[in-house]
Amino acid sequence: MDDSWTHHGKVRAREADGLFEIVVDGLTTQSKYYKPLVYEFFRKAWRGARPSWGEFSVDIMMEYVGDPPWIDLDNLAKAILDAIKGHAFHDDAQVARLLVERRAGERERIVVSVRKLSDANLLGAPYQR
Repeated sequence: MDDSWTHHGKVRAREADGLFEIVVDGLTTQSKYYKPLVYEFFRKAWRGARPSWGEFSVDIMMEYVGDPPWIDLDNLAKAILDAIKGHAFHDDAQVARLLVERRAGERERIVVSVRKLSDANLLGAPYQR
C-alpha cells in the first residue's frame, strides 16, 4: 500500500509536486452522495495543506465497469467541487479550468486532480489535454 495516501472509508487523498489527488471508490447514480462522503474525509482524516487563493485546474474522472452509470456529469462536478471547497481552494469560483469525463476502467471510482494554475498557464497558453 502506498503510504503517501491518507485514507478514510472509501476516500483517499494525497499531495505531491503541486498536484492534489482525491479518489472515491465505488459509484452511485446519486451525485449528492459524494459531497458528505468527501466532506467527512476532510473533517476526520485530512491533515494536508490548507486552501489557497489563485486559480485552479480540476479534472474529474468517473471510471466505470460494464455499462456507464446513468449520472449527469454536471451534477457530479458540482457535488465534488462543493465537497473539496475549503480544502483545495477557498471557493469553487477559483476554478478556471474544469474537465469532467466518464470512461471505462478497471474499477468503479471517481478520480479528482487539482492543480494550481500559474499566470503562464492562463495567459495565451493553448488548450492541452
